[in-house]
Amino acid sequence: MGDLLSWLFSFFLLVAVLATILYQLMCLADLEYDYVNPYDSASRINRAVVPEFVLHGVLCFLHLVTGHWLMFLICLPYLYYNIKVYADCSHLVDVTEIFNQLPWEKKIRLYKLGYLVILLAFSIFWMVWSIVDE
Repeated sequence: MGDLLSWLFSFFLLVAVLATILYQLMCLADLEYDYVNPYDSASRINRAVVPEFVLHGVLCFLHLVTGHWLMFLICLPYLYYNIKVYADCSHLVDVTEIFNQLPWEKKIRLYKLGYLVILLAFSIFWMVWSIVDE
């Protein structure tokens, strides 16, 4: 039962990280089609970046503590990227350069989205596996 609860918690954390990435992509799309000004878009994206990093760190820590080694190892490159970007202070979107960085920022978020969808599929598989196993 504890294993199932850890997979459920992992699932909800992944959904929360996916929601923050989708929110950032929506803000970038709104900016691309001139629905919102650059300052508002950059401030909305910058508010969502650190919670995304924290949620993914909690997810990795959960996999480490519960002994899901494969999922921890799959989550590790994304965690390394988040730590590297945060340490380089390049995690925030600059208001003055947001139009020049728009294609790159969208590409980064789309790669993150694809990576997280794969993690979500693995998480659902292991959650169903633990239900069947009990």
